[in-house]
Amino acid sequence: MTAPASQAPSRPTPAVPNLDTVESAAATPDEVQPYGELGLKEDEYQRIKDILGRRPTAAELAMYSVMWSEHCSYKSSKVHLSKFGEKVTDEMKEHLLVGIGENAGVVDIGDGWAVTFKVESHNHPSFVEPYQGAATGVGGIVRDIISMGARPVAVMDQLRFGDVDHPDTARVVHGVVSGVGGYGNSLGLPNIGGELVFDGSYQGNPLVNALCVGVLRHEDIHLANATGLGNKVVLFGARTGGDGIGGASILASETFEDGVPAKRPSVQVGDPFMEKVLIECCLELFSAKVVEGIQDLGAAGISCATSELASNGDGGMHVELDDVLLRDPTLNAGEILMSESQERMMAVVRPDQLDAFLAITGRWEVETAVIGEVNGSGRLTIDHHGQRIVDVDPKTVAHEGPVYNRPYARPAWQDGLQADTTTAAGLARPASGPELRETALRLLASPNLASKAWVTNQYDRFVQGNTALAQPDDSGVVRVDESTGLGVALATDANGRYGKLDPRTGAALALAEAYRNVATSGAKPLAVTDCLNFGSPEHPDSMWQLVEAIEGLADACQELGVPVTGGNVSLYNGTGEPGQIDSSIHPTPVVGVLGVLDDVSTALSSGWQTEGLSLLLLGTTRDELDGSAWADVVHSHLGGLPPRVDLAAEKALASALVEARSTGLAAAAHDLSEGGLVQALLEASLRFGVGASVALEGVTGRDKVDPFVALFAESTGRVIVAVDPEHEGELTHLAEDAGVPVLRLGATGGDAVVIEGQFEIPLSEAREAHEATLPRIFG
Repeated sequence: MTAPASQAPSRPTPAVPNLDTVESAAATPDEVQPYGELGLKEDEYQRIKDILGRRPTAAELAMYSVMWSEHCSYKSSKVHLSKFGEKVTDEMKEHLLVGIGENAGVVDIGDGWAVTFKVESHNHPSFVEPYQGAATGVGGIVRDIISMGARPVAVMDQLRFGDVDHPDTARVVHGVVSGVGGYGNSLGLPNIGGELVFDGSYQGNPLVNALCVGVLRHEDIHLANATGLGNKVVLFGARTGGDGIGGASILASETFEDGVPAKRPSVQVGDPFMEKVLIECCLELFSAKVVEGIQDLGAAGISCATSELASNGDGGMHVELDDVLLRDPTLNAGEILMSESQERMMAVVRPDQLDAFLAITGRWEVETAVIGEVNGSGRLTIDHHGQRIVDVDPKTVAHEGPVYNRPYARPAWQDGLQADTTTAAGLARPASGPELRETALRLLASPNLASKAWVTNQYDRFVQGNTALAQPDDSGVVRVDESTGLGVALATDANGRYGKLDPRTGAALALAEAYRNVATSGAKPLAVTDCLNFGSPEHPDSMWQLVEAIEGLADACQELGVPVTGGNVSLYNGTGEPGQIDSSIHPTPVVGVLGVLDDVSTALSSGWQTEGLSLLLLGTTRDELDGSAWADVVHSHLGGLPPRVDLAAEKALASALVEARSTGLAAAAHDLSEGGLVQALLEASLRFGVGASVALEGVTGRDKVDPFVALFAESTGRVIVAVDPEHEGELTHLAEDAGVPVLRLGATGGDAVVIEGQFEIPLSEAREAHEATLPRIFG
């Protein structure tokens, strides 16, 4: 039911005695406060006192601690993240309606339609409590999309776990996959793709990144600011409880340490059915035009929503904390402000629209309370039980926290790692046909290259009826406009092994692969979101990796002409001894690319459906096996340098693929990445059960490589395209005109993948190897 605006439904009685007020804080400057337990450093605590001219109240300390956390303030990365803004050209802004700084970026896709999308992490909570950590990660990113005024239409997940054989991995995998599916399925959102990687570097720090995409009309964009004197501040959705308290300041912003319970506060608990109601309620509120500004409550809860809305506005804000609807009336002021209870939103509403707002939330049975008002004070003030407990400049809380230019240096072990190439290490390479066959099957069945159906079958990929492509295709494609077929493609990629070898190149390679996968569907790449997962910024090694990756990604985005619209940084993903090669996770910059298609019905699948199609290889193969799936699976080796990045070639390839789709020349396309050519051939053949027969002489002769390199190298900028023989010449000329090397490999057909003169693998055997691995491991 809806609470009337004048009501204070959860006011605990009697009032809590000995409240730490602004007045008492000024009178007791030497009172000891637990700033360290809240994740603040001594100098940060002193800075807060200098800003306020006194010690903070307990409530103010709670607010500053969460808003100045690494997770919320980006204090270690902000100085470097500015590169994304510095590298954006006017041309890159052509389709950008909202960029970095809001809850999510918004991109113009034509015909008055816009798309908003973003990827964020929920890593540490997902290790502590895998189901709820993953579920609320999905819920949080969905609310970011709602807050832009959009209807969420699809989600994706990027998951990385420890070794498949480790006794704890199954616990995390089962919980996370169930949480992602349980929440997303309950919302009725299709899960159209993502990633699944197993590697020992993620053993104590699994990565659970979630992406959501939403659609809206240009005129429906909403921003997070509190403007207009006298406008009401309204909190609506679920009640505030004790779950997730301190999550942003501690759980998401510090490294786990055994025996330190303060590092393991309660994880948020999600209710997807409440969120589904909240989605529909918000969309009706937007349609009725009764919302002036809106902010979701995620990390840092009310502390974040009030301070950011006020800071982004042109005045100030006063809040009555007594009017916050509580699940637990025993919560103190700091706990109410820090709580990260899910399914909550905060809106700024004009007084003359308040009744209409309350009528809509009442119709949806969404509990609502007016908790404050926009004023001209320039301050954020909060009262509790009639006493002033917060009086701050909101900008100092939300946007003017510490900014660190932390020391960083190339790790002492980096040169040795790069010098240890697959060639220098003398790794045995298969040479005969039977050896090549056995290697291909071994890679196909390895956990990172095996079928992800065990995971994706737990997700609904086609609910709502707008999904055109989903895993195992290279990118997910959803229709935006039913009347025209206008839609978008999304792909996310990262290769932590490449990032370990060279973080700058690894980040550029992540962008290149996601860009290529979007283009492989025939979509034109437009924009980027990223989730940067790294170790402790307090360790020069990890900080160097982060800086290198940001600069590499920023430069690559500029060269490809796709702007970063927003994203997330997740640090402190490490538990090892500082300065060691295994101190933290592999540097993992997850990059999501969004592209647009004028008609999703013409999107190219990653597999061929008919026999007799010609198979063309676009791109050049080089002897690039360092960091490859082959080196990992067969030799457990990591060393050398990752594949070369050629962004000009990627751009030319994408242009050719988009034209091949729009002109109807191409029938299917699959990019070449992990596992190389043979993995792509097997995956594309298994997609619809149609085999292929190819010859390697064209590749080995032109590119001066042997059959092993032709099959397993992970050179970038390569795609297999299936084309009707009558269009083969046209497609060849199209590629050549774009400056893309092209040669004919063979043709589709039969019930096996045949590498002429080397080996063949029946599809039945390939399917058995590909599909049995994850069910065998995880049940």
